[in-house]
Amino acid sequence: MKTPESNSAPVPRTANYEALGGIARAMSSEPDLTSILCAVTAHLRFQVNIAFSALMLHEPGSERLKLYLYDAPDVLQRISPEEDICDQGPSDWVWERREPVRYSFAEARARFPSLASLFEAHRLKSFWLLPLTTARGPAGALLLGSVDGDALAGEKARFLECVAAQLAVALDGFLGCDHARELQEKLTKERDHLRTVLEVTSAIVSKLDMQALLEAVSAAIRRVLGQAFTGLLLEDPTSHELLLLAEDNANLKSAQVVRTVRLSDQTPAATAYRKAQPVVVNSNEIKRLAPEYNVMRQLLEAGGRCICSVPLKLHDRVLGTLNVTLTDKDTFADDEVRLLAEIAGQVAIAVDNVRAYQEITALRDKLTREKLYLEEEIRTDYNFEEIVGESAALKHVLRQVETVAESDSTVLILGETGTGKELIARAIHNLSRRRSRTFVKLNCAAIPTGLLESELFGHERGAFTGAITQKMGRFELAHQGTLLLDEVGDISLELQPKLLRAVQEREFERLGSTRTIQVDVRLVVATNRDLGRMMADRQFRTDLYYRLNVFPIVVPPLRDRVEDIPLLVRHFTQKYAQRMNRGIESIPTETMQALTRWSWPGNVRELENLIERAVILSRGAVLNVPLTELIVADAVDSRASETPHPSPPSFGDRSLEVTEREHILRVLRESNGLVAGPRGAAARLGMKRTTLLSRMRRMGIRPHEEV
Repeated sequence: MKTPESNSAPVPRTANYEALGGIARAMSSEPDLTSILCAVTAHLRFQVNIAFSALMLHEPGSERLKLYLYDAPDVLQRISPEEDICDQGPSDWVWERREPVRYSFAEARARFPSLASLFEAHRLKSFWLLPLTTARGPAGALLLGSVDGDALAGEKARFLECVAAQLAVALDGFLGCDHARELQEKLTKERDHLRTVLEVTSAIVSKLDMQALLEAVSAAIRRVLGQAFTGLLLEDPTSHELLLLAEDNANLKSAQVVRTVRLSDQTPAATAYRKAQPVVVNSNEIKRLAPEYNVMRQLLEAGGRCICSVPLKLHDRVLGTLNVTLTDKDTFADDEVRLLAEIAGQVAIAVDNVRAYQEITALRDKLTREKLYLEEEIRTDYNFEEIVGESAALKHVLRQVETVAESDSTVLILGETGTGKELIARAIHNLSRRRSRTFVKLNCAAIPTGLLESELFGHERGAFTGAITQKMGRFELAHQGTLLLDEVGDISLELQPKLLRAVQEREFERLGSTRTIQVDVRLVVATNRDLGRMMADRQFRTDLYYRLNVFPIVVPPLRDRVEDIPLLVRHFTQKYAQRMNRGIESIPTETMQALTRWSWPGNVRELENLIERAVILSRGAVLNVPLTELIVADAVDSRASETPHPSPPSFGDRSLEVTEREHILRVLRESNGLVAGPRGAAARLGMKRTTLLSRMRRMGIRPHEEV
């Protein structure tokens, strides 16, 4: 390499001025760098006997010059960006000092071995490498070759430096335009990118429905990527599959779309979920997967040419995948994949918000239903926290309750109507670990068969005529609590298989839904029917009976716990006297004995109803029990069952009429034979004076004589 000559050269001669003027005019009129280089070479061939010229440009991001194009006689070659025939790079002298460098043929061939054959073909003997420096810094270099060893020396060298200066100005203009164009394209892409992300963010803020959210996201994606359709797959925590919760694909609206993807599949969505990274597949890969996976076949039939599945990552979790399928091109650019990754991050936040909103809404609805249900229960007449009685039969039942309460086993409560089976069920719930949760009851005999399934398992909107809203069933309402199915023997045979599945698997589907709901429910069932006989008569399924009959409890009838009757009479008297603001202080002994001797076919419910009527009828401090109603009720029952009953029921050796006569006589003695007035017997018995006198005449009672 020879020492560069000084740039402080005298002004070129007149011919050189004319050549520079022609070169300047050519540079201003030519449309591109190739044409400019050809025009420059043509002038130089005439002026300084140039046989070869080449343009080298600065490679961005490096201190390197790369051959762009060259011009030799009958040869004009533009070098592709991937091709680099400048093996050793630019001269350090040109790059660092920005001064011209002259080469001999041997030096040039060693510097540019890839051009050696070209140099030899044109018999080149000397070369000049002239820096092209613009206001923005080094832009490139002009490489010139001549067949004359001294052609580029002296005055000609200074002329070539002026040419290089003019070429640098032209190069600066072209590079500035290219740079501005690239910058404009980049800014346009960034603007579209930011606009798309902003649209997705706006959709996230305003949409609380998965389908509406996806449609908004899909519209934003189409404006950037062109023809595309999207799908949203989320992991189902119960089945551990990816479920298609929303889609925006007009081509698949009439098709039976595959809505589940196994996590072990080799589909793009499953792979992106497992690896937590975007996955892109082209049409060849889609065709390869189509025979094995129906979802890929459907996407192929819908016109899909390229698929990008992006994981929905939220913190350290992957919620599912956002899947975009292109129909008008075969690949995704890197910046498009990055855009989808950003959109997926926003969608993951939206999905988490939608799920949280749905959970909060479901809990709020459940609490509302529980509140209404419990308020309704509070309005009932039963005292759920007390079971009155001290008989051995009742204590045996309570010991059974205490034994089974801590477990979650199913309990079957058997007993006649009115024995208090519901109170036993509540006692089981209150002693269990579920006491802080809801106790839900359902009387299966009080609901028509056609509506019982909806009451048990709920229904979706539109499941049947009149189903205008979604409804939660009793099983779902009692989640983590206790469910009492009263009168379970009245459930139809058609519904019993579904009840069996719910009892056995703790899962069911709402009417009109295909989604399986799993619940954690403690089941207690009660009935006054003989399930064993019903099973023998094929009115009750055997498998359901054995599933329910895990821990049977038989509640004794009131006639088997006679010693509890006085306690119950006093309890109900106090309860209704306080409710009605009555001052009842005593219960006649004869009345209590009569009540104790009665058989009570309606059990505790019948006794409670009788005491409530007695409190209503009592006007004084003494409880006036209408014992004659028991005779009428027994007579009605006897006629209904066509059983002969020639005489009133007997309480031991005395009839009810004798007992009532003795009660009236006792009250007359206490009132000193006075019938009327505030201290008279009529007021004490809670009767009208005329009614008492009529009964006394019928019984042959004369007040003053008896006293």
